Amino acid sequence: MSADRALWTPKVLTSSTAPQSLIDDKGCAIYGHFDGPVVNLAADKFRYFNEMDKPASKWAKYFDFKQFQFVSIVTPHYVIGVALADIRYVGSAFCYLYDIKQNQLIETSWLKPLGMGYQMSASPMQGSAKIKGAKGSVEFDIEQGTWRVKLDTLGIEADLYLQPEPLSLPMAMCNPTGYSGWTYTQKHNALNVKGTLLINHEPQPLQRVTAGYDFSAGFMRRETSWRWASINSLTDEGSLGLNLAAGVNETGCNENVFWLNGERHLLGAVHFEFTRQRIKGEQARQWRIYSDNGQVELTFTPQNCRQEKLNLWLIKSNFRQYLGHFNGSIIDNLGNKHQLTNVLGLTEDHFARW
Repeated sequence: MSADRALWTPKVLTSSTAPQSLIDDKGCAIYGHFDGPVVNLAADKFRYFNEMDKPASKWAKYFDFKQFQFVSIVTPHYVIGVALADIRYVGSAFCYLYDIKQNQLIETSWLKPLGMGYQMSASPMQGSAKIKGAKGSVEFDIEQGTWRVKLDTLGIEADLYLQPEPLSLPMAMCNPTGYSGWTYTQKHNALNVKGTLLINHEPQPLQRVTAGYDFSAGFMRRETSWRWASINSLTDEGSLGLNLAAGVNETGCNENVFWLNGERHLLGAVHFEFTRQRIKGEQARQWRIYSDNGQVELTFTPQNCRQEKLNLWLIKSNFRQYLGHFNGSIIDNLGNKHQLTNVLGLTEDHFARW
């Protein structure tokens, strides 16, 4: 990766101090980008209304609140992806282990009904999310905003702490969603990793390991979809993190952000171009991800995919998460152009009815 001055005028997007509570004393959500995690989402204090401007029932307020958490861990030899989700009707989780050199992916998943057998953290600053069963266990513990990841599944034995560079800020934001809802999203990529990691009983050195997390919750649309791209990488210039998305958080501000050695650069809107439908047996085609102002110009070449289709009438999910390599350029908020060459990362194409 190289950097040089680009012919582009930087427009630095601003943030505000993170509130202690996401819901103010009038029962309304506070919107915008924040310089740090929100301590308390306070969803119980939110004044939620239906489409006819009537106070929503307790039943609707409970079932319309959705939450998911995702962690990606990247080592020189493996990528681990693990997620927990609560869509009220069911709790679900998955974990996959991707062997980079062999281009092989193994995975497992959990499905639990109506709040039984799993737990979610109510706060992005403090709390625990976990699921356990015959296939193993997954646990995310958050303490003062620092994530601890414990895994015992697929031959993975992990007890890891995800730690940002000093003074590095997460991407934390809240947007209106649908007619009367809101979505809070917090992400932080290119984090340092400490602790212990064994894969198939073999200790994995952590000096060249990096990770990122996603904490998302709120009164989301009943039917939604998104496209997403993510990088956690160690390059010649240091740690590089990237989060790009389209389809959910775009009412007022977006969740697009670039980190270099812990420094956060908020980015503008991006487009995703790719072919969803393919002939049977055909390899996934290259993606293009770009912004109209030229700040982001990337291609993504898929190498493997974790996918799932779930059609249970009341709920549906059509999920594809690709692992592959990015090439192209990103211009940061200082006007420096950064070239990416075969940088490992993820993309995702997801439809959900929940």
